[in-house]
Amino acid sequence: MKTLFDKIWDAHVVSKMEEGPTQLYIDRHFCHEVTSPQAFAGLRQRGLSVFRPQQTTLTADHNIPTQNQNKPIADVTSRNQVDTLTQNAKEFGLTYFGLGHSKNGIVHVVGPENGLTQPGMTIVCGDSHTSTHGAFGAIAFGIGTSEVEMVLATQCVLQSRPKTMRINFTGKLSKGVTAKDMALYLISKMTTSGATGYFVEYAGEAVRQLSMEGRMTLCNLSIEMGARGGLIAPDATTFEYLKGKENAPKGEMWKKAVTYWKTLKTDDGAKFDKEISFDASQIQPMITYGTNPGMGMYVEDSIPTTSQIQTESKASFLKALEYMDFQPGERLLGKPINYVFLGSCTNGRIEDFRAFTQYVKGKHKANHVTAWLVPGSWQVFHQIQEEGLDKILKQAGFELRQPGCSACLAMNEDKIPAGKYAVSTSNRNFEGRQGPGARTILAGPLVAAAAAITGRISFPHLD
Repeated sequence: MKTLFDKIWDAHVVSKMEEGPTQLYIDRHFCHEVTSPQAFAGLRQRGLSVFRPQQTTLTADHNIPTQNQNKPIADVTSRNQVDTLTQNAKEFGLTYFGLGHSKNGIVHVVGPENGLTQPGMTIVCGDSHTSTHGAFGAIAFGIGTSEVEMVLATQCVLQSRPKTMRINFTGKLSKGVTAKDMALYLISKMTTSGATGYFVEYAGEAVRQLSMEGRMTLCNLSIEMGARGGLIAPDATTFEYLKGKENAPKGEMWKKAVTYWKTLKTDDGAKFDKEISFDASQIQPMITYGTNPGMGMYVEDSIPTTSQIQTESKASFLKALEYMDFQPGERLLGKPINYVFLGSCTNGRIEDFRAFTQYVKGKHKANHVTAWLVPGSWQVFHQIQEEGLDKILKQAGFELRQPGCSACLAMNEDKIPAGKYAVSTSNRNFEGRQGPGARTILAGPLVAAAAAITGRISFPHLD
């Protein structure tokens, strides 16, 4: 009897060192411009080619602007990184979704939407949020630059086998509660180190009822509680999402693939190293109040008081509140905000834009709020247009930007000014993450929409 993780891992073991790591075969390798330059330089220095180029896909996302993408990138450092990726793709003969390409977008958005991400795969990228792809029933995890070079050269990577954890979400999510709220709730309970050393399988009724976009959001944030990655057993929802995708199997190969994918589930009686359950019906819309994703609470709750914080954590708790200019015990409902960001590999998919648009329809953005609405890919961008969402957004005072990582991290032009508050659908609220001195409040697309309309932290009441 095996867990889902065990089945995939065991099928990809090439060799195992005695008292050492496992040599693991990698099915799909994604690269972007930030973590790959040194890896390609290493290949060049050793006179090596990419071992299996058809299994590596490149895209530019972190450094690209979200306006005027037809013009040269203004920032010299960003332009150099993107130009280097372009040159590496050309020199090594790799598939590249560069700036201006119809398939360009955030690496963890374009992989799934093009059918490159499939159940049963091992997937790596030099990016911590590679865990996103686990939503398809894949072992997906981030790797460092030296490991990127290793995969490029050998299609394998050395890894220590992690422990396994299953997190069950019983019951159903309430109306207006999103997968992002689910994830922020989980991290607030687990803390940012609660799953360290584990690979997590998400299970239960609430997980099965999530769309693929929702599952990707949940798996995306696995890393924020310390997990090596997260995955969900593939099912009819997974197969329906993949069917017809460009790189998905076709015809008889599709039938064979689905037959195999249906075996990718944890056997009855299989043992996990740890198992935890949460009642999904208790989850409400969430926000963060501090400087790590674990400092989260319900929108209508108050920040904990110092008496509620463990002694060893009080210093970091108070430091975080000082940075955010919040007080212990303070209620944030009604707190004015300055920026709203909808996007990132966490919430930049079509479902997120549908939810945001549905909420703001017939309303109007608060005048003092700057809103950056950034699709995760050009495919999402065009789908927004095809569904007429862009027109509804424009009527409500919003402007759609071009795809990219944008304000998730301060590597491009979309930076939150120092001291300003941003309600952001991204994944991290570290000090300076969205710009030096920026104050980030993480939330889901509905809470972000409510903040954009009211200009304050608001509960997203649905009609």
